[in-house]
Amino acid sequence: MGAPMLSTESRYDTEAGLRTEYPFVLPRGFVDERGTVHRDGVMRLATARDEISTQTDPRVRQNPGYLTVLLLERTLTRIGTLATVDTMVVESLFASDLAFLQDLYRRINQVGHTEADVSCPSCGHGFAVDIAGDATGES
Repeated sequence: MGAPMLSTESRYDTEAGLRTEYPFVLPRGFVDERGTVHRDGVMRLATARDEISTQTDPRVRQNPGYLTVLLLERTLTRIGTLATVDTMVVESLFASDLAFLQDLYRRINQVGHTEADVSCPSCGHGFAVDIAGDATGES
C-alpha cells in the first residue's frame, strides 16, 4: 500500500491570504481498534485561546509534558477517517508520529512555514522540502 493521496485542502483566509490549515502524512500512522491505519490528516493554526487555555488545564499542572497532547488535540482537525481527534488518539500515536506532529506544530505556529532544509545523501545537493506534504502524494 503506497502513501495516501492528498488533496490540496489547505484553507486560506480569502481576505488576508493567510493559510490556516496544513495537510500532512504521518510517518507511521494511527492504528484504530479495527486495525485500520490512518496516515493523512490536517492541522490548523493555533489560536491564542488554544495556547492559553491549555496552560491552565489541571493535567498540564500535574505533568507539563501533557501540554503537547492538549495542543495537538485542539489543532488536529482530521486524521484519516476518524470521527474525532481527542486526547486518547493523540496519546495512542507512535512516538515518531508524535514527534512529527510536534515539529509540524512548531513550524506552522512559530516559524511560519513547513519547509525543512535537507541534503541529498548521495551528492550532497541542498534543497528545501515541504514536510507537511500539501501536494498530492508528498509526505
